[in-house]
Amino acid sequence: MIRLFSTTRHRKALLHILPILALLMVGCDSERVAQEKATDQPDIFPDYRGVTIPRSIAPLNFSVASAQHLQIEILNNESGKKLVAKGKEHVEMDIDCWHDLISQSDSILVNVSVWNEAHPEGITYGSFPIYLSNDSIDPWIMYRLIPPGYEGWNKMGIYQRCLANFDERTITDNSDNGRGCMNCHAACQGNPDNFMFHSRGENGGTVIQRNGEVYKVNLKSLEPGLQGSYNYWHPSARYIAFSSNTTMQGFMARSRDKIEGYDLRGDIILYDVENNRVLCDDRFVGDATLESFPSFSPDGKWLYFVSARPVNMPTEYEKLRYGILRVPFDENTGQLGEVDTIFSADKMQRSAIIPRISPDGRYLMYSTSPTGALNLYHNDSDLGMIDLQTDSLVDCTILNSPESESYHSWSRNGKWVIYSSKRIDGRFTRPYFTHWDGKGWSKPFLLPQQDPKHNTLRMTAYNVPDFIIHPVQISRTRVRELIAPTKSNKK
Repeated sequence: MIRLFSTTRHRKALLHILPILALLMVGCDSERVAQEKATDQPDIFPDYRGVTIPRSIAPLNFSVASAQHLQIEILNNESGKKLVAKGKEHVEMDIDCWHDLISQSDSILVNVSVWNEAHPEGITYGSFPIYLSNDSIDPWIMYRLIPPGYEGWNKMGIYQRCLANFDERTITDNSDNGRGCMNCHAACQGNPDNFMFHSRGENGGTVIQRNGEVYKVNLKSLEPGLQGSYNYWHPSARYIAFSSNTTMQGFMARSRDKIEGYDLRGDIILYDVENNRVLCDDRFVGDATLESFPSFSPDGKWLYFVSARPVNMPTEYEKLRYGILRVPFDENTGQLGEVDTIFSADKMQRSAIIPRISPDGRYLMYSTSPTGALNLYHNDSDLGMIDLQTDSLVDCTILNSPESESYHSWSRNGKWVIYSSKRIDGRFTRPYFTHWDGKGWSKPFLLPQQDPKHNTLRMTAYNVPDFIIHPVQISRTRVRELIAPTKSNKK
């Protein structure tokens, strides 16, 4: 007979030891022993073999395509703890047991056993490690979910996900604005207390949450009448830098990349949030050059952006290349200084976009391809990085694949990067993480899901993944009040 603890002190003691008991006991009663052994590591999806992860990450559930019965044994040699999980084609680990297992160790060792028609008595594959970093990671991410391609825009939304588990929440979706486009979500240095996104279409505008207030701004109604596109908050939360783009799409018959996104015009503007005014510099507004993708340095003293000489688009799309420039920024006046070229498109014979500076100000990460303004569409798009202290390139080979790598964002401590990759199927962008130890990058790993099939069955692309320090808390009721179509035009 089992006697339950009755006192508060005993109940607390029981709650303290239950996760440990569960960890030690899980799967042990019916643990199977495979009769064959192999030296090769198993082919698992997602490929988590040899990755480096933060201790707060959700369980790395995975599948083996050929399995009829699957059993994994994860060992923590330092603590002596073991976790056993079972399934058919995939395993789903207990979240509490997983976090307890990885809480105190530099690495864990994973053994995978499979039973199928080829191995009816079971086969145990060669073990593989997963490395654990003491560097923390921001606890949440946000992203837009949108169908890939060029016409699936009437069902999309902006979402957030807790990295410690599988909790995904809607921030807003386009049921709030009559199925119009919504994009370009951003938080100030990862703090969503200062948050914004664009709502397009009828009754559209830029929705801003700042100092507890949620309101809408129509940038085009302010001088000089330019609409905002790509954006970045100044660390003071007083300014938001925008590019104002007239973006088009072309369809290419002779290129592997069948869709080409490009700008007919691109300008840089600064929105002064406190004074509701737009600031411009004549050098970066007009037809002489194309500007895009602004971002501030973490100390707020520099404004980075990309710039290109216009070409005859779309016929000369192969000649369109963007370089990365920066200018000093005066927070008190909103004025921009002299131009400094960081990445020369002519010298590198490549196009670079989306400049993002590491929190310590030393490294600049960017997305690069031989040509173009929207590398998302380019299979040959890769991530690159410049050491701003030494003016030298940093090896990012391990981050890239034969498919497109594009949007990227630093964690607040500069130890992790999240970025978009199409490496699984060449069509859907999905979020990958990698660890930076100051010397090099770790093998990237895919955002964990409770069921690994979710990575392939979800028929939407993750767009603009970014770290946030806590969930976005914005009233959808208030958002609907601001961006919903007028009643006379609702269908």
